Amino acid sequence: MIVIGLMSGTSADAIDVAVVRFERQDDTLVLELLGYRQHPYPTLVREQLRALLPPATGSTAAVCELAVLVGEAFAVAVFDAIASAGLRLDTVDLIASHGQTVYHQVAAGRTRSTLQLGAPAVIAARTGCTVVADFRPRDIAEGGQGAPLLPLLDTLLYRHPTHNRALQNIGGIANVTWVAGVDTARRAVSSPTGQAAAIPAIQAFDTGPGNCLLDELVYTLSNGQFEFDQDGAWALRGQVNAALLAEWLADPYFALPPPKSTGREYWSGAYATHMLAQARARVLSDADLLATATALTARSIADAYRRWLPALPDEVLVSGGGAHNQALMAMLAAALPGVVLNPVDICGLPGDAKEAVGFAWLGYYTLHGWPGNLPACTGAGRPAVLGSVTPGNTYHDLMRRVLAEQRGPPSRATLSS
Repeated sequence: MIVIGLMSGTSADAIDVAVVRFERQDDTLVLELLGYRQHPYPTLVREQLRALLPPATGSTAAVCELAVLVGEAFAVAVFDAIASAGLRLDTVDLIASHGQTVYHQVAAGRTRSTLQLGAPAVIAARTGCTVVADFRPRDIAEGGQGAPLLPLLDTLLYRHPTHNRALQNIGGIANVTWVAGVDTARRAVSSPTGQAAAIPAIQAFDTGPGNCLLDELVYTLSNGQFEFDQDGAWALRGQVNAALLAEWLADPYFALPPPKSTGREYWSGAYATHMLAQARARVLSDADLLATATALTARSIADAYRRWLPALPDEVLVSGGGAHNQALMAMLAAALPGVVLNPVDICGLPGDAKEAVGFAWLGYYTLHGWPGNLPACTGAGRPAVLGSVTPGNTYHDLMRRVLAEQRGPPSRATLSS
């Protein structure tokens, strides 16, 4: 089965498109990446999205219109990726679209809710393909956070026989999946009460801001000329202000225990504006401000490991745009002495494509009726089949193929060689 995975992260900078072939071999699911593209949003759509994202409140009219416009942009991105991969549209079995998150509400005392734009009906109408979308609401309906949604795939693909790994994605928001080595998970550790407790095999949560605050600051400091700190070059010219960093690390989010998730509703443009005002009050240079903000991402990740993971990982596999930020990677390495940091690419899958591949995988699971969430990571009351299906032109043939398998989910996954 060939599945296209679509997603746009909290930075809303582009649409990630992964074309993935799935093949079941006994109890192993083999994934082959046939193509990957980063498709830019049309300028007008990007500007409208930026005007809608927190702290802006937008309007129902703007949300209504953007749901369609984002769907149209996603459909164009599909055609772009298919052409780039040298495939025909009629070879695609399924499109799995995460959409564009514009609000994610999980704060205590309020109704948990999440909203991703990118009308699946539009994608299905333009392509003729069956579309799976809206993955997060079902987990929230089961009492979870609706995030993170890829720890199961992280475990199936990246679990190591002996050492513990952390899969660290640094997009707009930073999230981690801690996967115990097979041998580690079999051992017991001593708890503070002296009782022996099994080491959990998986832990996952959002550690806090990734690139979102950095991008907001760069956009402001450059008067809109730049949207991110290319390779971390600007931050590398500055010095970290330890006192200001300590203030930022005292943010209450970092003290919240998992399961937890967050988004631009919290780490918003208004948050970045407050950071800028604090830096100006201390007469910090722009480079010093960016160095300190970069250190916030690095230190909050490292501190989250020490505070919430069962043990420090032996190796961290990094993906997302933050993996290209040399200042951030150097700071993260310094904050985790003795821990090996590698790009996730060394395992065979490009880090930039990882999340789009993950949603292709989730769509494949949804179509087969297999749960895609891990309640221990999201806080949901039970495993759930995620997403909603919009049938395409070949829906009946597609479902006949799926129903003919009559098998449960695979116990492992691997990348095609």
